[in-house]
Amino acid sequence: VCSSDLNVVITGSHPEYWSLEMLDALDGYQRQGGRHMYMGGNGFYWRIAFQPENMNVIEVRRSEDGVRAWDARVGEYYHQFTGEYGGLWRRQGRAPQVATGVGFISQGFDACSYYRRTAQAKDPRVAFMFEGVTDEILGNFGVLQGGAAGLEIDCADFALGTPPHALVVASSENHSNTYILVAEEINIGHGALDAVQNAQIRADITFFETPNGGAVFSTGSIAYAGSLPIDGFNNNIAKLTTNVLKRFAEDRPFAMPK
Repeated sequence: VCSSDLNVVITGSHPEYWSLEMLDALDGYQRQGGRHMYMGGNGFYWRIAFQPENMNVIEVRRSEDGVRAWDARVGEYYHQFTGEYGGLWRRQGRAPQVATGVGFISQGFDACSYYRRTAQAKDPRVAFMFEGVTDEILGNFGVLQGGAAGLEIDCADFALGTPPHALVVASSENHSNTYILVAEEINIGHGALDAVQNAQIRADITFFETPNGGAVFSTGSIAYAGSLPIDGFNNNIAKLTTNVLKRFAEDRPFAMPK
């Protein structure tokens, strides 16, 4: 349960498997004014259930859709532990874009790339984020294949629930053709499914305010954390993250934009 006594909650680089109770707790925390820093990619993707007598055991049913190493057979789409329907949260009206502004779009494991600041990075609402950060290119370094943007990445999608007032302050670019659109984004196969040809494949750094003084910051990349310690944490990714954490930890509320 996310306590309302905490000013900020951080979810890590790959929070992929979430139960209904976990997702509801995060939603309630954000609605009460909590601040959430989503520091990864491919988060809040599969619905899972916990074994009632042993919370160390989870169940996942990979039904119907999604990026998966195996398919559940017909008749095996429901969790045995709880009776709940399994599969992607996106297919059950709880796409990750609603909670974090971004959702899974692609994965690749050859090399990681960087972010480029967007025009929305100049918005006064995110001035605190870029204090002392003058670079246009962010995270073109890192211990995870050389960059902050990669491995598994998320982008904003307003049709799937990214809040209309969300700001995309940086987006990744220059991914290779090993980055392909996730299965749930492909209705008909075509020749522009890879990152070289498809601008939809990118990691987005997003920010938006929530009711009661809260806010959400999302990095949209598993590799993001691998850029933090470079040069003894003296780099633009570490500075950006520190700025966000310090502001999110303050009691001073955020104001919802009109």
